[in-house]
Amino acid sequence: MPNQPPRGDAPSPVHSLPAHAARLLAGIAQRDVTVGIIGLGYVGVPLALTAGEAGFRVLGFDINGPRVEALNAGRSMIKHIPDERMQAAIAAGRFEATADFARLAEADAILIAVPTPLTRHKEPDLSFVRRTAESIAGALRPGQLVVLESTTWPGTTREVVAPILAATGLVEGEDFFLAFSPEREDPGNARFSTATIPKIVGADGAAAAALAQALYQSLVVQVVPVSSTATAEAVKLTENIFRSVNIALVNELKVIFDAMGIDVWEVIEAARTKPFGFMPFYPGPGLGGHCIPIDPFYLSWRARRFGIVTRFIELAGEINTAMPHYVITRLAEAHDARTGRGLRGARILILGVAYKKNIDDMRESPALVLMDALMKRGSQVRFHDPFVPVIPPTREHPDLAGLASVPLDEGILAETDAVLIATDHDGVDYAGLAARDLLVVDTRNAMGARGLAGPQIVKA
Repeated sequence: MPNQPPRGDAPSPVHSLPAHAARLLAGIAQRDVTVGIIGLGYVGVPLALTAGEAGFRVLGFDINGPRVEALNAGRSMIKHIPDERMQAAIAAGRFEATADFARLAEADAILIAVPTPLTRHKEPDLSFVRRTAESIAGALRPGQLVVLESTTWPGTTREVVAPILAATGLVEGEDFFLAFSPEREDPGNARFSTATIPKIVGADGAAAAALAQALYQSLVVQVVPVSSTATAEAVKLTENIFRSVNIALVNELKVIFDAMGIDVWEVIEAARTKPFGFMPFYPGPGLGGHCIPIDPFYLSWRARRFGIVTRFIELAGEINTAMPHYVITRLAEAHDARTGRGLRGARILILGVAYKKNIDDMRESPALVLMDALMKRGSQVRFHDPFVPVIPPTREHPDLAGLASVPLDEGILAETDAVLIATDHDGVDYAGLAARDLLVVDTRNAMGARGLAGPQIVKA
């Protein structure tokens, strides 16, 4: 695959590198190395396939035994990644999954793509990163490159991962090499994939920088070097905080404009015609996914260590967190206006429970918050989602685990008092919903975007 040259300095020439680094750099150039990827989820699987398609042998690691078995059987386990792509990698001898972390010694480059969630107190939970680093340390050998891809606070690679690996007695920068390159996956994005998204790469030594840049140059369209691991970690947080703050802004504008009888979606569509100085963001029922609801808290937590209060970032979090409650209020008002009754006993159908359209990813989905809140108010809640047949177990919403999607058919709709659109999947018969005398509360402008309107359709 042709690659653009990286911005910044080119990797150091082989003769100026330590012996282990020089050998690894030569192996990367010849595709004669094994890439190990730890964490075979929404980041690890596409990364593994991209590396395999670039000509590397890939060994994937995961603690989930059934997932390992499914991947080795050619099932990607991610709906927007076709099984055929996984099967082709296996048939070419380019991919194998394992739960045996002792095999990390086989990998020449180890890429870490494990979760970095929050604790119940909204503080960073680096337990997965620490345990992964300990597993690597148990198999670490001279000549390996280790790259953390998991989103985290600036300083994690240097302060958390490096000491664990250094405790083996091997010398960083001579025996093993450490870098950070944040994942930039956008599940379900038809325009951009792992290979076509530029990759940020930061390292704290010339050898590690040269190796990490060379590896990712082999995988993606462009490598963007930065001066350190901490800088690379800060880049990722900045990207997602930018989105969080701007989404909070349009969510607040939605509430303000709704009170004035103004359609915020119409305002945004008109504003985006300005060819400079404006970038459209859209409101919704709250934040979901593995990044935007979580990453700002990583920087807020880290900033407190320096005596800095991140007021702007935390305010954005408060606004976005309040959105599900605003949606419930709008639903209650609309339902009361139509029936004269509150939400107790109301039969509510949630349309879409994935955190965004056309994918099966449930992580941090605001739909789960909506379902929980409605059930606590005594509503009878069901959901329809063509991408999520059953709600998986989650830490925050254990009572919802196992609930199954119902069909969007005449029988279900006849038993429904209101439809709440939480996720605007394509392929749904929105026109059919609009044709019924059924309350539809739309948090995504799914109806308006299709020119569907009526007194029974309410935006929230």
